[in-house]
Amino acid sequence: MQLTLASARALHLAAQGLLTPLGHKASKKDVLHTIRQMAALQIDTINVVARSPYLVLWSRLGAYQNSWLDELLAEGEIFEYWSHEACFLPIEDYALYRHQMVSPQGLGWKYNHRWLSENAAQVEQIRQHIHQHGETRSSDFERKDGKAGGWWEWKPEKRSLEVLFTIGELMVARRLNFQRIYDLRERVHSRWNDQVDLPRQIDCQRQQVLLAVRALGCAKAEWVADYFRMKKLDPAIHPSILAQQGRLLTAQVDGWDQPIYIHPDHENLLRQAAEEQLKATCTKILSPFDPVVWDRKRALELFNFDYRLECYTPAPKRRHGYFSLPILRRGALIGRMDAKAHRKDGVFEIKALYLEPEVRVSQALADDIGKSIKSFAQWHQTPAIHMPHCESPVLAALLKKAF
Repeated sequence: MQLTLASARALHLAAQGLLTPLGHKASKKDVLHTIRQMAALQIDTINVVARSPYLVLWSRLGAYQNSWLDELLAEGEIFEYWSHEACFLPIEDYALYRHQMVSPQGLGWKYNHRWLSENAAQVEQIRQHIHQHGETRSSDFERKDGKAGGWWEWKPEKRSLEVLFTIGELMVARRLNFQRIYDLRERVHSRWNDQVDLPRQIDCQRQQVLLAVRALGCAKAEWVADYFRMKKLDPAIHPSILAQQGRLLTAQVDGWDQPIYIHPDHENLLRQAAEEQLKATCTKILSPFDPVVWDRKRALELFNFDYRLECYTPAPKRRHGYFSLPILRRGALIGRMDAKAHRKDGVFEIKALYLEPEVRVSQALADDIGKSIKSFAQWHQTPAIHMPHCESPVLAALLKKAF
């Protein structure tokens, strides 16, 4: 089938749950369905607005209870592990990651083999502590080295917990105030048995390729490996081979010299896209770690949206701000805003708002953006909206009326 670029975008957004609003009040089942739909919900701790996993869910579900995500983890419906990065993942996909736990050498910096070998006795001591005393947090261990902490200054106990997590000896049983609480794998996921439940590694990798294509809706071959941070794909599971085997469908996009691949589960969506019947109506604020934009090259190719997260860039060199959030409107990424939720004061601050150069300001555009920002601010319990800077004076005037 032949698709326009707009139809390819619509197919992608439909697969991601961002084509149209949910249409009903969100439930905990919707949270689980959304995680399964994306196949991975990335975790990040930056909270100038909502922490990323909660924001990604809001973009798809609207107002919902944040506690549902925590409950699904505690109930064993989802688990945490390294995927695109650290992610919440459907528990039924545990087998796809088990080979990485058993042989973690390919995880790079996420697995510090040298530290583990040099501190094996201490790591085993932590494992025995959890075996005897049950669930454990990093904060249960007093810091004794006088250091302040932070990502690169973990205390030894935290390093032990993380390495045991990476090799699959521990799992995150639940979270409390977003802090990980660890327990032994056999207690958290007691149904799992390596001898019975673990498929061949190539079969797991094939399933990951299929899941990535399904989550993306439509995908160039070069986009697929990044979704789960896979290494170079084995030729046997390249999307072109899977298409020859009938496991994937193919289509063409106007102006692209490569085919796109579509999961058979989306055959009806593909047909609707080809007939230009998929109409995007959502206007949403996205997380920098949303699957739609986490692959910067894909966002540029699919949406012509050149996006970069600048929180790690020195302030004088930032162009769009510390934590700029992409703005999705009716199938296009039309701009971004640098925002901060002042929860104690009930104020949602839009430090700056920028539109893409080709976007034309209109009353309809302002209404859509204003409605989404108001909903976003109310969900944060920061209903008072303050916008000190907007690149477009016309849009600023229209938005202030909308607020």
